[in-house]
Amino acid sequence: MTTSLITPCLWFDTQAEEAAEFYVSVIPNSRIDAVQRAPGDYPAGKAGAVLMVEFSLGGTRFTALNGGPFFKFNEAISLQIEIEDQAAMDRLYAALSAVPEAEQCGWLKDRYGLSWQLVPKPFIALMNHPDAAVRTRVFEAMMEMKRLDMAALESAARG
Repeated sequence: MTTSLITPCLWFDTQAEEAAEFYVSVIPNSRIDAVQRAPGDYPAGKAGAVLMVEFSLGGTRFTALNGGPFFKFNEAISLQIEIEDQAAMDRLYAALSAVPEAEQCGWLKDRYGLSWQLVPKPFIALMNHPDAAVRTRVFEAMMEMKRLDMAALESAARG
């Protein structure tokens, strides 16, 4: 694993370990690296409770913090996953999406309130197409979708 100077820290009420275990079960090439317990009481918990969980998702390091109910996730930040194909995207939607009404243009919200973007590699290629008309048709089709449908996006690209 590559060492990075930046590690995103995800704030949970009390579900840091549960969330990290869930995420590593869903995202390939993932693992729990360490679980740290509080050496003493703190505002969101007692001595011995899980304080932080270090984990890797798809090779990227994260920290999950049990910080208490003071802050919630919102759409201002999301985790983006580059997907190989429709089958992988459908599997991740089924595993991660917990708020169907929050789905839009490939975005979803999981059971902890964290937003994700599932981005198929073929979609990226279409959005980088040299023909502006192709990009426009693909973009307009995507804007009408909740979950991205690669067959429909490819059809839109063809006109």
